[in-house]
Amino acid sequence: MKKIYIAAYHQSKFGKLMGMTVPQILRAAVEGACGEIGAEPAALDVASAGAACNFTLNEQGLLAGLLAEIPGLEGKPMEAVENACASGGQAVVSVIQKLQLGLGETGVAVGFEKMRDGDGKMDGRLIGKVLGYFSHPDERVGKVFVFPHIFAEIMQAYMSEHGVAEEHLAQIAVEEYQNARYNPWAQMSKVQITLEQAMKIEGINRYVVEGLPLKTYDCSQITDGYAALVLATEEGLARLGRKKAECVEVAGWGQATDPLSRAGRDVLRPRGARRAMRAAYEMAGLEPRDINVAEVHDCFTVMGALGTEVIGKAEPGEGARYWVEGKARVDGECGINTSGGLVAKGHPIGATGVAMIGWCAWQLAGKAPRELQVKDARAGATFNIGGPVCASVCTVLKAGG
Repeated sequence: MKKIYIAAYHQSKFGKLMGMTVPQILRAAVEGACGEIGAEPAALDVASAGAACNFTLNEQGLLAGLLAEIPGLEGKPMEAVENACASGGQAVVSVIQKLQLGLGETGVAVGFEKMRDGDGKMDGRLIGKVLGYFSHPDERVGKVFVFPHIFAEIMQAYMSEHGVAEEHLAQIAVEEYQNARYNPWAQMSKVQITLEQAMKIEGINRYVVEGLPLKTYDCSQITDGYAALVLATEEGLARLGRKKAECVEVAGWGQATDPLSRAGRDVLRPRGARRAMRAAYEMAGLEPRDINVAEVHDCFTVMGALGTEVIGKAEPGEGARYWVEGKARVDGECGINTSGGLVAKGHPIGATGVAMIGWCAWQLAGKAPRELQVKDARAGATFNIGGPVCASVCTVLKAGG
C-alpha cells in the first residue's frame, strides 16, 4: 500500500457560521486547506465531502457538484458521504481509498455542518428530530430528543455495570472545558466549569431525561463549522512541494459498522469500533502503548470514557478512571481530547471526524497551542463514531519523515 500523508489542515472556528451558505462553506474549507501550503485547488486530484444534515437542515444535496464549482476541481472524481456523526472520518477514508486505487496522488477531505440559521440561532426541537433519523426507528418511540435519551441510557448502563459515579464522568467535561480555554477554534473557549458546577442541578445544567443521569454539561454542543485535510501520497507531496518531515502520516485506518439497533449487542464493548481500531493499529505497526495523543468521539461524556477504552488506553470499565487520575491531561500518559473534545470544542457533525484527525496532526507536527501541546508527541489515534455506537472510523497517525 502507498503511504498517505496529511499535507495540510484547515478549520473554521467552531460555533456559528452565521450567513455562510453551503457553497461558501465548501469553498472556504478547500481554499483554506490549500492556502495553508500555498497550493491551488487545481493541484488536487480527488475529493470527498462529509455532512450529515445537508438535506434535512440545509435542503442541499449533490455536494460533489458544489465542490466542482471550485475552480480547478471540476471534472474530477468526487462524492459526498454520510455516516451520521462519522461522516467526516468517512470522507477521509474515501479520499485515502481513492489514492490507494491510483485515481490520483493528492486529494481533499472536507467535513462540515450548518446547524444554525443566518442569525446564529438554532431550532433545538427540529435538530433533535433530524438527528433522531440516525437511530433505528424502533428505538425512537417515546423519546423527544432521541440521541440524548439513547446515550443517557448508555450512561446509566455504564455506571451500573462498572460502578462508575456521575462525578467521574463529569470530570471528563471539566477537563475538556479547561483544554478548550486555550483552543482559539473551540466553541466554548470562553467558558470554564468546575466539578461542582458540572454536578449541581441549577441554571442551564439539568437532567436531560427524567430518571437518567445525563446532564447538560455531559453533552456536546450544537455547532456550525467546517474542516478540511489535504492528503497525498509521496508522489503527491513532491508535486505539492511538501517534505515528508513537514507532514504527518496516516499510518493506519479502519472502518466498521455494527447493526443500527442496540438490541442484542453490547454497546459498552462495541465490536465494530474495536475491530476498526485494531485494524488501524495493525496497519500502522503500532500498539496502544505507543500512542501519546488522541482524539475520541465524546458526543457525551460516557463516550469519552468508552473511547479511551476503544483506543486501548484503559480496560473496559476503567476509561472514566483514566481521566479522573489525570492520565488524559496534556501532561499525562496520553493527551486525550486536548482540543476540548466535542463537549467543549464543539460538534459540527460532518466536520468532527476531519477535525479530530487534523488536531492530532497538529499535535504531532508541534503546531498545537503552546498550553495544549503534548511534549514529544510521537503517535496519535482517533476514534470517530456515528449513531448509537454503530459506525466507527479509526486512524493511527505518525510524525512524517
